[in-house]
Amino acid sequence: MGVCFLSVTLAKKILSRSTLTAPRMVSTSSDVPRGFFAVYVGENQKRRFVVPVSYLNQPLFQDLLRKAEEEFGFNHPIGGLTIPCRVDAFIDVTSRLGS
Repeated sequence: MGVCFLSVTLAKKILSRSTLTAPRMVSTSSDVPRGFFAVYVGENQKRRFVVPVSYLNQPLFQDLLRKAEEEFGFNHPIGGLTIPCRVDAFIDVTSRLGS
């Protein structure tokens, strides 16, 4: 339970700080369904994905969040959660998670 709570807390901290410090994007939270959140994935050019909140409890996804924190800290230049990995690697990891 402690690990799950920590990952949710970490994601909330990342998202709240990034939305406070970044300029508003064209997309809004209204285009993200309840129970999901948007992430931006890519090393150079970022691609937006909408993923279930349940991923926050998955160890593989938690590893991606830790790596994102190491690279970006809490300053996400796009304004949303950014994961600095190859898009195909992200798709591979999330396809193993299910919903």
